[in-house]
Amino acid sequence: MARKLSRRSLALHVATHLVNGKPQKEIARQLAAYLIWTRRTKELTLIVRDIQFYLAEHGHIAGTVTSAHDLSASTLKAIEAFAKEKTGAKKVSLDRAVDESVIGGIKLEIPGYELDTTVARQLTILKTRYKKA
Repeated sequence: MARKLSRRSLALHVATHLVNGKPQKEIARQLAAYLIWTRRTKELTLIVRDIQFYLAEHGHIAGTVTSAHDLSASTLKAIEAFAKEKTGAKKVSLDRAVDESVIGGIKLEIPGYELDTTVARQLTILKTRYKKA
């Protein structure tokens, strides 16, 4: 049976291999096999968060951009440049999500930062301000 590693040491091991250029599919397959073998699949979300933390220490940031519509390439480049400036990262990779409920604007989520300029958020802020008055 495989030796049980701590969640953080497992995340550090995976992040190190990712930074060193080992194929992502191979690393994901090995991580999945280990988690299944040790019956720790419920820890996956926490392990992924820890991997993102260690990658951020090495200058690799992964995040999500949510908008009401597809974003143009130039807009995505501007958002990536903003994320690099804010975090000091060398490499930024952003997943794109389209959610019509945000109405307009963008929501950027990267480790340690969240920028929400959506219309839905602004409406929620106005609603709570006037509810108190």
